Amino acid sequence: MPGGMVPSMGPDVHIHETAIVEDGATIGTGTAIWHHAHVRSGASIGSDCVIGKNVYIDIGARVGCRVKIQNNVSVFAGVTLGDDVFVGPSAVFTNDLTPRAHNVDWRISPTLVEDGASIGANATVVCGHRIGRDSMVAAGSVVTRDVLANELVAGNPARTLGWVARCGHVVSRGPDRPTDFVCRQCVN
Repeated sequence: MPGGMVPSMGPDVHIHETAIVEDGATIGTGTAIWHHAHVRSGASIGSDCVIGKNVYIDIGARVGCRVKIQNNVSVFAGVTLGDDVFVGPSAVFTNDLTPRAHNVDWRISPTLVEDGASIGANATVVCGHRIGRDSMVAAGSVVTRDVLANELVAGNPARTLGWVARCGHVVSRGPDRPTDFVCRQCVN
């Protein structure tokens, strides 16, 4: 870590020599932080995470345990990722609904990605929304509303395509929420 920085780290943490982890960041046991990643002071990353190349984790951002963040993702202040979350390459999280370069009154709108949710490559999550437990946001989608638990959404703006089990397999197509989320493929 350049410049004698002293983050709080558990054992067995791997930080690539080109990554920057600032003093005051918390990194859990078994986490790997790869090439050119930048973890800011006050950020928190849980155990057994994989932080890909060129990932930026901002001041105050929270990342749960066993999270995989692929290359070129920025997790800005106000974003919380639960446990077992997957974030695909170049996905985008915003954190201000009215951004202006000249604005001195920056207002962060929090975003919560609940446990087990997956966000596909190049998806954009507009701030102020909740991405439900075990839900799936398709690649390239633009999320402009809350996503329910186990909901599969796609498009711009993202809309319901169906419902998924914890494993990610589709259990139902269409807008009507099923009564259970048992994956027939996993049961057999």
